[in-house]
This record gives sequence, structure tokens and C-alpha cells, in this order.
Amino acid sequence: MEEILLNIETKEIRCAHLKNGTLHDLTVERKRERQMTGNIYKGKVTNILHNIQSAFIDISEGENGFIHISDIIENTKKFEEMFDMDFDLDYDISSVDTKQTQNLKIDQVLKNDQSVIVQVVKEPIGTKGARLTSKISLPGRYLVLLPNSPHRGVSRKIEDRGARDRLKRIIRSFDMPQNMGLICRTASQSATTDMLIIEAHDLLKTWMTIMENFNKTTKAHLLYEESDIIKRAVMTCVDKKFDRLLVDDYNVFGHCKRLYTPYALEHPLRIEYYRDKMPMFERFSVEKEIERSLRHKIWLTSGGYLYFDQTEAMHTIDVNSGRSKNFDREDVEETLVRINLEAAEEISRQLRIRNVGGLIICDFIDMRSRKNQRRVLEHLKDCMKEDSAKCTILGMSEFGLVEMTRQRSRGTLSQTIFTNCPYCHGTGLIKTHESISIEIERELKKVINCGQQFALKLVAHPQLMHYLDEGDKEFLITVAESLNARLEFETQDELHVNEYRFVSSINQKLIEV
Repeated sequence: MEEILLNIETKEIRCAHLKNGTLHDLTVERKRERQMTGNIYKGKVTNILHNIQSAFIDISEGENGFIHISDIIENTKKFEEMFDMDFDLDYDISSVDTKQTQNLKIDQVLKNDQSVIVQVVKEPIGTKGARLTSKISLPGRYLVLLPNSPHRGVSRKIEDRGARDRLKRIIRSFDMPQNMGLICRTASQSATTDMLIIEAHDLLKTWMTIMENFNKTTKAHLLYEESDIIKRAVMTCVDKKFDRLLVDDYNVFGHCKRLYTPYALEHPLRIEYYRDKMPMFERFSVEKEIERSLRHKIWLTSGGYLYFDQTEAMHTIDVNSGRSKNFDREDVEETLVRINLEAAEEISRQLRIRNVGGLIICDFIDMRSRKNQRRVLEHLKDCMKEDSAKCTILGMSEFGLVEMTRQRSRGTLSQTIFTNCPYCHGTGLIKTHESISIEIERELKKVINCGQQFALKLVAHPQLMHYLDEGDKEFLITVAESLNARLEFETQDELHVNEYRFVSSINQKLIEV
């Protein structure tokens, strides 16, 4: 059984995809950080970077968006990756792409203060603005309209040759401007010719409205907003033939019913309103899974565990045998393989739930047999096929390392929920009391010798002062007396455990050197 749970709060909407009762995927969207991918804007060029052939564009969304020359000129490969297409063209567009890429410069296409129409292809993350493209795409239920690209293609996921040929004939026969293209999505396989014609006309009308608004406005402005998380949840249920959509807000429940009505004949989806007093995510153990996915350490049923960590450049996942160390020597290799196979499944699930993107390194437990290494690698690839984000997985090295990349669409779950600790600055570590005691000795000598302060008071957190009581206090008094100074002590709860201050005992002013 596959179902989607929609949890509606005042400032947040959470969409959980459950597969046989287990959390399979999770999307968290805050209202103040709505998803921008797919939105179309009128933008203003603010800065051109000649050295990297790029430009910054103001789209009225805080941080300026970023566009590269490759996002401006024709690039079939990007469309193929974005829509998983197999284009049916009468010429070799790749040769045109290469020629244009080599010869065209950014300042030949864009000028400062120029008005441009752009679309967001990657969400802003942290201090980085949104990634933009000038190659617009308008997705519908069955078709994708490409207003300034001549491609006409069919999704590779439609494997039936007869269906592919039928769809190609239909989109070739459409009376459209030569510079516009159409892509048949996977759902178009079951659509009639009339349904495709109606949607093509609707998409063309939407594009005409976008262009009218573009010409009317003079400032950077949102021209078209991609469907919200609620509509995407309903369409996902219809497309993937899910069994149920459960909503815990009555108004959103009614909205979902209305969104579903045009597609009721395609799939008998149960849309239900959750009425129990217990919170829905607690009832279905989703809350526990979210808390689990925020931890570094994830235990496996086999007794092994995964350890997730993040650096500036990549995410790392370490697979360990953990509690699974008491096994027969004859079956060591097979036991390690079983742990690695289970780890591969959990890794793919955690990457979806955590929404980890970018470069990922998986360190599996070492296996001697190349056959077993291939088993684990192929199992990982099979598990990652269920991921809607684009993934590229390389081979396994002799050390059991697997390099992979996952499409980064929005911030990770931890970036949405957490912020860096102002005390440890995101390291998760603070200095030991001994380290602070050594710093205090060093600072004390500096204050007396350089600051010429001979009546001092050390103010520190009670925990640090308790540590100093065990012997370091007398030592610090002796150091001060050897330099002809007098040292007193005082505790202050408001200070951080690593923080301390030197205050003048005479006028109670803070001493800074």
C-alpha cells in the first residue's frame, strides 16, 4: 500500500510518502521559504562576470539569481536530463550546441540593467541565490511546452514503441510556431489526442499571459508560479497510482478533492480527512522517523549502523558492523555482505528523507570478493532508482568506497530545521575546562604585564569555576601574586561555559587588552 500524508500547520506543510506503512520520502515546505523551482520571473541583469561567463540577475526574491552562458544558449543535454527525453529531431543539435558554446560570450547575450525572462532550475541554498535558465519550460499534466526551443520528444519511460510512434505523430501534427517545442510526459501514454490538443492550447494560453505580464511590468517580478506542494501531492497520487491521500486540515481536504475531480476516471484515489485527536504524524510513526533522520547515527536491524557526516565539499556515509560482531568465522564474508545490502537500502531511503544533494561518499564494510562488491553496488543502484532526484553512481573502489551524486533541488532536512550553534559555530564541540584554564593563565599574565592591572577579578561560568576549585584557583592566585597583583573570583550564570572575563576590582569595569 502506498499513500501520502499531508500535515498542514500555520507556517509549514509536510508531505510524507508511506510505502507499506514505512516512511519512504518526505518534503517539508515552510511558508516563508516556498519552493521556487519552476517559477518564471522578469529579471534585471545586475552584474556580468566575464571571467566565468556568468551573470547575476535580480528576480525580486532576496538574493540575486545566477545564470551561466550554458543556461542561455541551446543545450539539449540539459533538457534530456531534466525531462528524461529522447528527442526526435531532423538535425544534430549537439553540433550546434558545441559551436555556440565555443564562440558565444556572455556580454554578447546580456547587458547590465537588461530585462530578461528567466526560470528557476535550482533552489537558493544558504547564501547562494537561485540557479536560472533562459530556456523556459511549462509543464502540464501530459505535455511540457518549450516556448523558445524547437524540440519535440517523448519520454524515455514510455517503452511501448507503438505508443511512442503515436505520440510523435500527434505532436508533429500540432500547428505551433517553429521556435516552440513539445515534450510528451509519461502520463501522456494513456491520453487521447483530444486531451493532448486541449492541454497544448492551455499551455500556449499560459505562455501568452506570461509574455503579456512581462511587457506590462518594468521591475523584477514573478510572472508564473509553479504548482504548490498540495497540488503536487494530488498529482503524484494520480500519476503513481497511490491508494490513499490523508489530510489533517478540512479546508485543504476539500481543496484536494476539487483538484482530483478532473482525474477521477484515471485512478480511484481515496482522499480522506484525518479526524483523530492524536497528531497524524505521530499515529503513523512519521515523527519518530523524522527525529531518527536528524541523527548522525542510524542503527540497522542486522545490528550494524550508518554514520552520516557532512563537510563543505561532500556528505559521507560510513557503514559499520556495530553489534553484528559475534558471528561464525566461516560466514564472515556473507554476514558483511548482508549488512552492506541492508545499508544500501537504508542509505537510499535516508538520502530521500534527508534530501541530501551534491557529492556523496559511501564507505561500505570491506569485502574480499569482487562478486560481492558488485552485488552491493547493483543493489544500491536498484534502490536509488526509486528516487525522483537524478543520481549518478560510480563503481566501488578496492577500499569499499562508492562515489555518487544526487541532484540538489532544495535545502536538506537538517538545513530546514536546524541552525548553527552560536557557541560552537556548527562544529558540535566546545573546549575542555583544562584548555580554558590554560587560556586563563595566559590571559592573566597578559592583563597584568601589558594592561598594568594589579587588582583583578575573574568572572566565569559556575561549571568552569567548580573545575578551578579543584586546584587551579590557588595556582592562578600564586601566578598573580608573583606579578605583584591580587586576583579574586566570581561566578556568573549568564556566561557560556567556555567564556570568562577579567574585571577591575577597583571600578568593576571590564578589562580589555
